[in-house]
Amino acid sequence: MSEKNTNLTWYDNNLSREERRSSLGYEGATIWFTGLSGSGKSSVAAATEKLIVASGYPAYLLDGDNLRFGLNEDLKFSAEDRHENVRRVSEVANLFADAGLIALVPLISPYRDDRQRARELHKRSGSRFFEIFVDTPIEICEERDPKGLYKKARSGEIKGFTGIDDPYESPERPDLTLTPESGSPEVCARSIVKLLEIEI
Repeated sequence: MSEKNTNLTWYDNNLSREERRSSLGYEGATIWFTGLSGSGKSSVAAATEKLIVASGYPAYLLDGDNLRFGLNEDLKFSAEDRHENVRRVSEVANLFADAGLIALVPLISPYRDDRQRARELHKRSGSRFFEIFVDTPIEICEERDPKGLYKKARSGEIKGFTGIDDPYESPERPDLTLTPESGSPEVCARSIVKLLEIEI
């Protein structure tokens, strides 16, 4: 991690949050989905984005894998790189939320402290932040294994895989917990939208 540049000054454009958001007609937020690989985070996030946009509100899905093709392409999966991955994504999501959009972030984000820092970042800037725990047992995640990653981790082909030989720290007080019994991604999406207090 590089040292902080002391020659920088925060630029305030003198546009109030209310003025910035008035053109969209809604207060932005970040919905942060955390859970094991294969838990269903991306499916629920995609269904939520679709429901929000269909209801006339601006939303954007910041998928963890997609971001590793660009913004985070230089990061691997060491603990340090995972911290940095979450930090970068939380900064981007916070900008989206501050602008009045609803940012949906399905990211394994295995470490509790990283997720707490993301929440605190939003709190400091006055943006809403909702943590959604997609609590799918690892046995089900392994059965699904859509990317074949669990198989590779079990065989030793992948090292430091979350849930196998690297820890996943479950949220202690998530804003909403979803399990396989919660229903389809579309049903789960409706539960999430209720947190936002928007009409659908």
